[in-house]
Amino acid sequence: MAKVVVIKFKGNCKPYYFSGGKLDLKRGQNVIVETSRGLEYGTVVLAEKEVEDARLTLPLKNVLRIATERDDETVRRNEARRDEAMKICKEKIAAHGLPMKLIDCEFTFEGNKVIFTFTAEGRVDFRELVKDLASVFHIRIELKQVGSRDETKILGGIAPCGRACCCAGAMPEFKKVSIKMAKNQGLSLNPGKISGLCGRLMCCLSYENEYYADVCKKMPKLGSTVSTPEGKGTVISSNMLKLECRVKIEKDGAVFYRDYPVSEISFRHASAEEQEESEEDGEN
Repeated sequence: MAKVVVIKFKGNCKPYYFSGGKLDLKRGQNVIVETSRGLEYGTVVLAEKEVEDARLTLPLKNVLRIATERDDETVRRNEARRDEAMKICKEKIAAHGLPMKLIDCEFTFEGNKVIFTFTAEGRVDFRELVKDLASVFHIRIELKQVGSRDETKILGGIAPCGRACCCAGAMPEFKKVSIKMAKNQGLSLNPGKISGLCGRLMCCLSYENEYYADVCKKMPKLGSTVSTPEGKGTVISSNMLKLECRVKIEKDGAVFYRDYPVSEISFRHASAEEQEESEEDGEN
């Protein structure tokens, strides 16, 4: 086990582990840390935490010092340069006729590099664009292509539920999401109903999947035949929360529907092989 401090660099980004050394750090303090791309300005989200060595990338980078007013001013100055840099880059992209959409811009803490983030349908040859930008800014230029999910995480927005997008507000890292999760929850497989602003499957499908995946193993499949106290019937719907099934029963020339708790009906449970086959849906 090792004692670490947890640092975030901006917004809802992934937190990282650092060595606090002998510094007396407190949650919420801004600090200067050493990273693979040089000095960076971050915020302490956990002042001290014990983490297993297997989860760490050793040796740990160090927190160099608590940020000063001068450091705070440097960050504000870099942020103030962002809008103008975005404007210039968009103009250069248009001038070169490149099929790319600029979505973000960031100057490193030391101000020796600017990172432009963009999306595009495919690979883009931006070598001439980099040369053009370097002649304007006179510092190192980095262009980083990201996907549609990353774009939504960076730009944010209001999701179909009416709340801020999970990825932009409460999810430091993307989780795997699959069609199987939507099926488990009995949701419509209409892409417009289960897709987020990014056009991919909604991240929130994974939140309750563990419960639904477990319940699915205890429920009969839709369309399957089950035995009820009133005879055999066909399952037409399931209530995962109440653990109930609606069954269509045909008896003596009449058709009627009944809701039964799963404990009151009998049916053939899916074999392990069948469960594995049903879980082969792709991830998004």
